[in-house]
Amino acid sequence: MARTSSSKENAQALFHSLRSAYAATPVNLKIIDLYVGFAVFTALIQVVYMASVGSFPFNSFLSGVLSCVGTAVLAVCLRIQVNKENKEFKDLPPERAFADFVLCNLVLHLVIMNFLG
Repeated sequence: MARTSSSKENAQALFHSLRSAYAATPVNLKIIDLYVGFAVFTALIQVVYMASVGSFPFNSFLSGVLSCVGTAVLAVCLRIQVNKENKEFKDLPPERAFADFVLCNLVLHLVIMNFLG
């Protein structure tokens, strides 16, 4: 019984430390996190819909899921580049990172539209 309560306390301490660390995160990174969460949630909804209804136009399903996942990956890359604490991209201005994000999204969605047929 003591082991269960100690693991529960450890979990609560972990969540508390994560919450306090995330509270110090800048607002622009939190917005990017929401965008990534929305993209992943949309992909999960598409997978659940495909599992329940069927995947007759499989190209459409695949394009939708890959679009969501690709957008989420590109947004994570944007978050890494915009983060001020990341020393690797300290010389890269945020405007350049956002321009790269937009250009890569354009290329991604052009490929996906081509895949649709």
